[in-house]
Amino acid sequence: MSTAPRVHYMDHLRAMAMLAGVVFHAALAYSPMLHGLWPTADAGGSAAVDVLGWALHLFRMPLFFVVAGFFTALLVERRGLAGLFRARVVRVLLPLIVLLPPLLIGLHALTVAAVAHVRHPSPLLAWLADYARTHGEVPLLPTLAHLWFLAYLMLFTLLVWAVSTLEAPARLQAAWRAWRPSWPVAAVAPIVLVPALAATTAPWPAPESPLPQLWAIAFFGAYFALGYALWLNPALLDRLRRPAPLFFVAALALYATSPWVLGTPRTEPPEPALRWLDAAAEAFAGFWLTLCCLIAGRRWLDTANPAMRWLADASYWVYLVHLPVLFALQYRLLDVTLPWGVKFALSTVLTLAVSLASYQLLVRHSWIGRWLNGARPGRAAVRSSSGALPDT
Repeated sequence: MSTAPRVHYMDHLRAMAMLAGVVFHAALAYSPMLHGLWPTADAGGSAAVDVLGWALHLFRMPLFFVVAGFFTALLVERRGLAGLFRARVVRVLLPLIVLLPPLLIGLHALTVAAVAHVRHPSPLLAWLADYARTHGEVPLLPTLAHLWFLAYLMLFTLLVWAVSTLEAPARLQAAWRAWRPSWPVAAVAPIVLVPALAATTAPWPAPESPLPQLWAIAFFGAYFALGYALWLNPALLDRLRRPAPLFFVAALALYATSPWVLGTPRTEPPEPALRWLDAAAEAFAGFWLTLCCLIAGRRWLDTANPAMRWLADASYWVYLVHLPVLFALQYRLLDVTLPWGVKFALSTVLTLAVSLASYQLLVRHSWIGRWLNGARPGRAAVRSSSGALPDT
């Protein structure tokens, strides 16, 4: 087994993307744009939540899939396709199959209790209460919830296997390793993302349906492919370091044209031309912000850090279990009179505290930790970053 060192910056970026998901989901309760759609939506909120929260949304999951593609290429090189599939089945597919049912049941039970007992319900809870009075129950809908990313990660793993059966990839990989693109390529590359985003709403939604969605396959698949390419040609990021500040400024400028930033959110589906403009702004701003995260991570996070290593190990578990904890807290906070900012801080900090504590006390040193993360150094053979959770 390889004893090559961990790729620290990718480990750290993945952890940050996962933990940022907790912050993002907590913020949705105070988002004016999602007030009528989010079950824990609070009476308080601020347009600033939409401006900052949806900016995070632009690059958080794209960054995750870049990291996933990177570690996929690493696994293929170090363990082969068979090793890749073993790792993905154990640490991605099985957690999805095993954890999704109890998570959905838990979220449904929390919502049923909230419908019955919350005195100041969100608009969605109020609608569910009316539905329950008419139909006798709160519906339990089939969904992948926040675990949708595991299904797409498995799908992309299958696509890697399918592509590897062709003869062309070996020649393409050799050519890619030798390629030295200049910054204009990164400037125009996001154009390939525009059709996928034009096929859905803005900002792009989480593809939680049990059935794969073509726009999501194309969109997240492109980021996954970018991560795979970065393993084959890591010098790409170094070549883009100098223009990175320009990409960052351009991304912020494009994001500033978003309807929710301008205070004019879409109340109806936009005309086709406007939809394509929205998609282009999302595609370019999100890609450039993701690129800036990668460049910053490679420059400043590519060192061993015990605290970040612990967070990297914990972040997968935290993301898997955080939503029921968050909903339990935010349903209770609906009837508490506090400023929305205090509620946001309380629900975020307490969710992270409970999730991280459960990882340290129940998971890290147990069979669950070995299942999700693989063996840790000091307990078995020294593992490389290819064993870093969740073998992304």
